[in-house]
Amino acid sequence: MHDIINTSKRLNESLHLPVLVIIEPLVLPRTCILHVLRRELDELEILDMATVQGLDCTLVRDVRLVMLSIADKPIGDPSVEDDLAFVAECCPNAATVVLSNHDDEPAVQAAMQRGVRGFLSTSLPIEIAIAGLRLVLVGGAYRPLPVAGINRIPDFEPPDERGLVPAYLTNEGARMAIDRRSVTDLTPREQQVLAELELGLPNKLIAAKLGLSESTVKMHIQHIMRKCAAHNRTEAVLRWRGRLPAQSRDHDPGAALMPET
Repeated sequence: MHDIINTSKRLNESLHLPVLVIIEPLVLPRTCILHVLRRELDELEILDMATVQGLDCTLVRDVRLVMLSIADKPIGDPSVEDDLAFVAECCPNAATVVLSNHDDEPAVQAAMQRGVRGFLSTSLPIEIAIAGLRLVLVGGAYRPLPVAGINRIPDFEPPDERGLVPAYLTNEGARMAIDRRSVTDLTPREQQVLAELELGLPNKLIAAKLGLSESTVKMHIQHIMRKCAAHNRTEAVLRWRGRLPAQSRDHDPGAALMPET
């Protein structure tokens, strides 16, 4: 009797969680992705389905993100465009992330032009893919960094290792961002930490990637927030990208988005 009550309680609680949907026709990769995301994104209800038609059952749910696997198909394939249109119709408030076997610039540009907020290649390490999903969930965009026309950012990991910038930081936008960062008063280590914050990574993972202790990472984040006149991690990243004026200090955008400091 208690088992039935507990199961009913868990089911009722899950119905109130924001939802991330995985759409992958192949059972094995879909199941693997499902298990990883349920472990890493436990604040969400993770649903999986073979086709976009399954989204009909989510109409009364708070779907925040739909991850659509397109395998080898190009974005311009009629079936992919139909699927994207169906996702937009069924889940108008959800961000769409495409999972593709390709990561060439034309494919990425075509996806972003169709309103896709994240482009994940199947060649990405799992921790980067998770960070990309987290970034999209807090309102950012996630895409492979275009190689042509982008110079290496001083004191940052090379682009082919980090691999990502916000969607709007392409060509001229990226060069402007690089110029802005090169004259900042952030130290090289603070710039490295901030680069990881832009990916939405938690302190523990930042510490592991940079070979630092978590307490040192927290110290760097505090310094970054002070220098950016920000109240929290999200605001620091936004100011760094030049999207928030200094006058808005009293405004606290997304204070709950990245609470870890």
